[in-house]
Amino acid sequence: MAQISDQHFAALPNGTRLHYACAGKAGQPLLLFLHGFPEFWYAWHAQLAHFGDTHFAVAPDLRGYNLSDQPAEVAAYRAKYLLQDIGQLIQSLGYERCIIVAHDWGGALAWQFAIQYPQRVERLLVINATHPVPFAEGLAKDPAQQAASQYMNWLRAAGSEEALVKDDFRVAERLMLGMGENPGWFDADTRARYHACWSRGLRGGVNYYRASRVHPSTAGEPGAAGLSLDPASFRVLRPVRVLWGEQDRALLPGLLDTLDRFVDDLVVTRVPDASHWIVHEQPARVNRWIADSLNH
Repeated sequence: MAQISDQHFAALPNGTRLHYACAGKAGQPLLLFLHGFPEFWYAWHAQLAHFGDTHFAVAPDLRGYNLSDQPAEVAAYRAKYLLQDIGQLIQSLGYERCIIVAHDWGGALAWQFAIQYPQRVERLLVINATHPVPFAEGLAKDPAQQAASQYMNWLRAAGSEEALVKDDFRVAERLMLGMGENPGWFDADTRARYHACWSRGLRGGVNYYRASRVHPSTAGEPGAAGLSLDPASFRVLRPVRVLWGEQDRALLPGLLDTLDRFVDDLVVTRVPDASHWIVHEQPARVNRWIADSLNH
């Protein structure tokens, strides 16, 4: 197992300062890990230790999280700025392209980054994160997905960040553990690490939801139902491998059904006994899947 170093910061040309942890050495192939909500770089610690022997494995705290910059304004979390962070981080690490492994919100960004900047991505490995078009279609037309995604509108509402941290982060914990079938991974050490991260602020993570137009409709906003997305503009030209915990209560398995409309080189691996949090629940299985996906 490679040693993880978590004392690194990248000052990006756009003015954002991102914290990151890494294993391996610069010059090895870059394997970039992008976390979701309400996570931080530590979500990938098992993967950094495993792949640092063969890759430069890097896991940043995304903008708004943990030790990275946390702009207060919602507009700072528009997709164009988040994608700019990814591209500039890759360059600041000394690379022009990389392999991206991503989950949840990190996966949403990775899909869009691969769509817009295929020359920067060697291959995309996505874990329980859906392509933007099927997700928007599901939120607009599928009552089951609309119901599963109502938490997004709760997070978008004023005061959600305060509610998440009350009573020793009770709601934040329920958001993570309530969507999983196997919360045994959330041991005392992991809990302490997440509480330390959350104590630094959750507004940035919540602002991802507020800045996005892809959400269930409300009385005041059409959300995804008001979007018109041309599928031809959302093709992914790089190889894509998808790992999906089928017990995901937020992103339903039906979101996978039309992925082949957008990706020619696609392999989907379904895991019936895993949830949205498969990265935490089954790290060894995730490592095997990544290793296989790097070569096939």
